[in-house]
Amino acid sequence: PDLTGHEKFGLGNVKYNISRIHVTAVELPSAFISLLPGSGIKLVIGNASLTIDMNWNIRTWMFKDSGRGTVHISKVFVTAIFSTPLDNTTSISLASCRTTSGIIDIKLNGKN
Repeated sequence: PDLTGHEKFGLGNVKYNISRIHVTAVELPSAFISLLPGSGIKLVIGNASLTIDMNWNIRTWMFKDSGRGTVHISKVFVTAIFSTPLDNTTSISLASCRTTSGIIDIKLNGKN
């Protein structure tokens, strides 16, 4: 979905819209799944990366601008624990999740 909103800066509001968000690359060089006896499943993803392309535009009382952008997130680490019921049903739920990212690189190019 698109991201739309506004932020207050100095003398006025900045309205923004981020649209046409597409994930263009995902790398999972290190991913492990292990069973936690009697409780669930543990998923560990290490050193992952993600690239997203998008359109952006901003508007203030003084100017407006728009263009294309790319966000590259690297050194992403995720640890998630999924709990599974003991009654042999097919449900699963997220019991805990921790995510960290090391580097976020944002490139904005003006005028579509």
